[in-house]
Amino acid sequence: MSEFVAVARVEDIPDRSGRAFDVAGRRIAVFNLSGRFYAIDDTCTHEEASLSQGPVMGEMAVCPRHGSRFHIPTGQVRSLPAVHNVATYAVKVEDGVVYVDPTPRVHAGRIHGGA
Repeated sequence: MSEFVAVARVEDIPDRSGRAFDVAGRRIAVFNLSGRFYAIDDTCTHEEASLSQGPVMGEMAVCPRHGSRFHIPTGQVRSLPAVHNVATYAVKVEDGVVYVDPTPRVHAGRIHGGA
């Protein structure tokens, strides 16, 4: 298991937004959902757009290129044109600093979590 890596201070990621970081060779988007922090792959599985650059709607990251939606807490794709989930990463917050474990959690499956 990898060690957690400090990526930002809590105030660097405003509520209902995301920000991308390079963590151990991976491009990871960290999102703040009402003070709870989540991390997913930053790259849309449809056409490689940055998910952190799109809007956040509820618990969904919306791809800025074609509108695919990904459930931020689980990485599950919830709308076309993307059909593959993104990986999620463990996040912890200590003393106002956001840390990400760069080891991806496994999320197999396609749209709506189906196999």
